[in-house]
Parts: sequence; C-alpha cells; structure tokens
Amino acid sequence: MIRRSGFRFAAFGALALLLLAMGAALRPVLPAGATAPAVLSETEVGFVQDMVAHHGQALVLTQRLDADADPFVVGLARQIADSQRTELGMLLGWLRLAGAPVVNPRRMAWMPDAEQSHRHSGTEADRTMPGTASAAELDELSVARGTQAEIIFLRLMRRHHAGGVEMAAAADALLTGGEVDRSAREMVRTQGQEIGLMSLLLNRRGV
Repeated sequence: MIRRSGFRFAAFGALALLLLAMGAALRPVLPAGATAPAVLSETEVGFVQDMVAHHGQALVLTQRLDADADPFVVGLARQIADSQRTELGMLLGWLRLAGAPVVNPRRMAWMPDAEQSHRHSGTEADRTMPGTASAAELDELSVARGTQAEIIFLRLMRRHHAGGVEMAAAADALLTGGEVDRSAREMVRTQGQEIGLMSLLLNRRGV
C-alpha cells in the first residue's frame, strides 16, 4: 500500500509539473501591461453610432405616414420599419459589446470629407448627416393625407436611403472585413433596391 501511494503521489506531482509547463508555453506572448485589441475600431464605432441615429429617423418617417394612404406604400413603410428595427438591435448590440456610447460625440467624423457629405441633407443645419429630414419636413408629412402623403413619404425616405447608402458605402471603403463591413455592404444592397422601388412608385404618381 505504501509503495502504491508513493507511486500515485509521484504521478500527481509529474502531472502538476506538466500542466505548469503547458501553461507557460500557452501563455500569450504580449508585452507587460499590454491590453487586448478593441472589439471595434474607431471607424467602426463611429459608423455604427451614426447609423443608429440615421435608422432612428427612418422609423420616425414610417410612423408619420398617413395610415390610410395606399396600402402598398403603407406596407413598404412597414417593411422598412421592420428591417431598420432589426438592424438597430444589431448596431446597439455591437456598441454595448464595445462599451461605446450610443450617441456619437463627433458625428460623422469617421467619414472622409464629412463636411462635403451633406448633399442629400434636408437642411443646411444638418450638413453632417446625409439624407436626414428637417423638422419642418417631418411636420409636413405628419399632416399630409392621401396621395400627397405618399409622395412626401416616398421622397423623404428615398433621400434618407440615399444618405444611408452613402454612409454605408464610405464605411465599406474604409473597412477591410469583419461583421460591420459585411453589414455595411448589405445596407448598400438592400437600401439600393428599396430606392429603385420608391422611384418607381413616385414615377407612377407623376413625380
């Protein structure tokens, strides 16, 4: 029994030494005091924060459309709202994972030539967020009815999508892979298709 216990003790000791050696070998080779890489880059964080704000106004546009407008346009608005909410959940999840605030303190600073990117904006006061509608335009949509409501909504949402495509394309050009980059490319694709549909609907209304 003594011999067996001694053998078992020796085996445990050898196993402990082996685990210590493996731990030393597998320890990450990082300089002392080094930190783990960020979950998202500065560009990714800025793009996601600004796209959260951009999607937020898209939801406002869909909410202000006259519920008694053409069912096809109302259905399109509902489809846009559903997709924007889904993407919003994803964007907010990324910001939480990165420990970043939801609101960008330097809006659009990540985008090259940010001061030149306002050509789709509704007002001079909102130069740095492409495609957004002014308060007056939102109020006009809120009170419009029938065909006029459809035209105003389609115009504002088409411009809004054009701004979103501009932002997403700029992010795709800056990023070199990863989930945020793939999401940006998907936004370009899906919103581009919806822009085409809204243009067709406006043409049918003589616009």
